[in-house]
Amino acid sequence: MLKWHKSSYSGGDADGCVEVTVEGAHVLVRDSKRRTGPVLVFRRAAWCGLLAELENPAVDGF
Repeated sequence: MLKWHKSSYSGGDADGCVEVTVEGAHVLVRDSKRRTGPVLVFRRAAWCGLLAELENPAVDGF
């Protein structure tokens, strides 16, 4: 069974965030309100790249 983790930024709102888990070389992401709904699957390197970009967005006019 997968152990899902919520963002620490979700605060007390248990159903207003996303949850993530790691399965092998992949990171799975789901909506906490729809736990049986669709799951996004990212390669671990792609997920880490996304997080790095969110922390330090490139300055490209957007």
